[in-house]
Amino acid sequence: MKNKGILIVLSGFSGAGKGTLMRRLLELYPEEYALSISATTRQPRKGEVEGREYFFKSREAFEEMIREDAFVEYACYVENYYGTPKAYVEEQLAAGKNVLLEIELQGARKVRAKRPDTLLLFVTPPDAATLKERLIGRQTESMEVIEARLARAAKEAEGMEEYDYLVVNDDLDTCVEEMHRIISSERFRTNRNTQLIETIQNDVKQFSKGE
Repeated sequence: MKNKGILIVLSGFSGAGKGTLMRRLLELYPEEYALSISATTRQPRKGEVEGREYFFKSREAFEEMIREDAFVEYACYVENYYGTPKAYVEEQLAAGKNVLLEIELQGARKVRAKRPDTLLLFVTPPDAATLKERLIGRQTESMEVIEARLARAAKEAEGMEEYDYLVVNDDLDTCVEEMHRIISSERFRTNRNTQLIETIQNDVKQFSKGE
């Protein structure tokens, strides 16, 4: 019997390497993981494909989905909606895949409230100095933007203790394997295997009847 997959929320500081970790997991274990695809009301950018980067929706269609409670979580940023469709997540979980969802603390809280069995992982560099070095090393943003991200990191750090596991991304390959071990171990928790437990309990009852 194939176990149902686990919904995994990945949060962490900007520059902690969340996107890289998720891509590496998908590359190494394509049969075990799926990336959650969000719906959005913003226009597609050049090169973006429907159903790959996002599910692109009109504002009216998105708001209809909100009324139908069709999202695991959703939020509005810069006048556009972004949300995680339930149907896609459930389809992947039922297929036995662990679904990776990258969102911030507020979204993680919403997901946990709706789905208490969600696994919450917080990704962090080994220390604050490394975080700053990585943001500067990307050379993709001005110092003003980097300083804003670092200031925001102080706020994000206040919710770290709400997560199930802290994932320290010091060496990428080591971190990916640690994440995979955490997720694999979670699949064996008794509260994630209630159906199998019930089946085994019922089957072994025959031994006490002398059958």
